[in-house]
Amino acid sequence: MVTELLQKYIWLVQTFVRAGERGLSLGEIADRWEDRFDSPYSRRTFNNHREAIYDVFGINIGCNRSTNRYFIEYSEDVSDENAETAWLINTFTVNNMLALGKERLSGRVSVEDIPSGHTFLTNVMDAMTGSHEIVIDYHKYTRAESEQFTLRPYAIKEVAKRWYIVAYCIERKALRVYGLDRVTSLEITDKTFRMPKDFDVDEIFATSFGIYLPDGPGRTIIFRATEKEARFLRDLPIHSSQKELNIREVRALDLESMEGMVYFSIFVCPNTDLIMEFCRRGARVEVISPADVRDAVSKELREAARLYR
Repeated sequence: MVTELLQKYIWLVQTFVRAGERGLSLGEIADRWEDRFDSPYSRRTFNNHREAIYDVFGINIGCNRSTNRYFIEYSEDVSDENAETAWLINTFTVNNMLALGKERLSGRVSVEDIPSGHTFLTNVMDAMTGSHEIVIDYHKYTRAESEQFTLRPYAIKEVAKRWYIVAYCIERKALRVYGLDRVTSLEITDKTFRMPKDFDVDEIFATSFGIYLPDGPGRTIIFRATEKEARFLRDLPIHSSQKELNIREVRALDLESMEGMVYFSIFVCPNTDLIMEFCRRGARVEVISPADVRDAVSKELREAARLYR
């Protein structure tokens, strides 16, 4: 029931985002609601939903009394791709649209499936909204049997087509990350918890690559890419800290200026996923420093090349 309501809240927010500054009248809202959910929509229900949306997401649906039209205050923040709220809205909107696609857009919508994105995602969001502990059965790739953990779900994070729970594990007494696709069962308990003060999942993973929690300080990694690859990297950086180096910075670092190559730097804690990311780009990218990261990439590529001799 809570999951269904959450999806309706998201649909309502997204409807107002699409309406823009002009907003919607209660009649227009009711018509769209009936078209989507095939049920009437009263003023009382709408007002209850307005209050819930403010409580859950901090989004205020205001009313222009001179026109009796409703709108989202500061809607540019809600539609901003960098806003925290936008991530939540877009995630559920995609799921809702995919469900609609099966009904109304058959053969016209094609996306890659995220295996863990549909079964437990909304359940975890429900638990997070009410600060409830959850109990999961978790089956690692490296274990034959499942394990049971009690978690305080602090955040969820999507990386490389997989959803993850960032949670405090009662049994491990530490912050851990769990892949939703490895969860075989999930129960929301009645026990609540208090969120740590100033918790920020983006800050925690600021120097991380992928889903690994950083196990040390971040380091500056310098690499160069072909001009063609550089265009892709500008649109889709390897890491949020990625920076393109200008000619003065290249010279200051005593790097060789090569025609047709562009230098970049990132600040990150190296891990296996980062090494594989560089390997994935083959000869289009070359790691320059630090030496241990360059050597790790070189070793992986040599071992791969050996298989194809």
